[in-house]
Amino acid sequence: MSTLSLAVRDSSTMLRRNLLHARRYPSLTLNLLLTPVMLLLLFVYIFGDTMSGGAGRSAYVSYVVPGVLLMTVGSTVIGAAVSVATDMSEGIVARFRTMAIHRGSVLIGHVVGSVLQSVASVLLVGAIAVAIGFRSTDATALEWLAAFGLLVLFALALTWIAVGMGMASPNAEAASNSAMPLILLPLISSAFTPIHSMPGWFQPIAEYQPFTPAIETLRGLLLGSHIGHNGWLAVGWCLVLTVLGYRWSAATFDRDPG
Repeated sequence: MSTLSLAVRDSSTMLRRNLLHARRYPSLTLNLLLTPVMLLLLFVYIFGDTMSGGAGRSAYVSYVVPGVLLMTVGSTVIGAAVSVATDMSEGIVARFRTMAIHRGSVLIGHVVGSVLQSVASVLLVGAIAVAIGFRSTDATALEWLAAFGLLVLFALALTWIAVGMGMASPNAEAASNSAMPLILLPLISSAFTPIHSMPGWFQPIAEYQPFTPAIETLRGLLLGSHIGHNGWLAVGWCLVLTVLGYRWSAATFDRDPG
């Protein structure tokens, strides 16, 4: 059997393992989903009329949903950090190192499983958004496909970062705490309020952090707003985070456990 065949076979086995764990312990995913769902409902029904600047709650729903979808990705991938840290602290990764399996399959199983969970979470939150009034009537099929591709790419990038955080953490609790910026960063982006309404000294930070370009790109694809340079920035951030997360995770995994 070729090296590629072994890698695919072992990665599929690790993916099934992680999906079974997620199915047996759904409370973690549900708890992580609670934050974006509650924020969506809070900002739409409590703050919507005020934060819409007079445009109305229905307009604010359209504005806030792209940011909440990306926040959903950031929340869901925290589960990958916790899962990896649990495997590391319980010694299962050390046992995997001694087995005749493709070494990268351990990480790939976590990453692919997390991306699939992120996609499912985004679909669920998206369904809630549609139920409370979100509409994207002008987006073409190609724009919807591009928006979905961006969400998957963003989920892949954040998952690799989360896996690195999990492998560098001594336990699951520390991994959960270290991954909290993945939830907090959207709060200081353009997810809930325009960049120009923020203090001048803070605007460059909010504008060029990873979430804002991705949010503005999603808005452009789904709502027809101007994308400009945000599309390239969003893809660039995804590629950079993916490479950094992969190298960090691989280096930590290959480190001698002794």
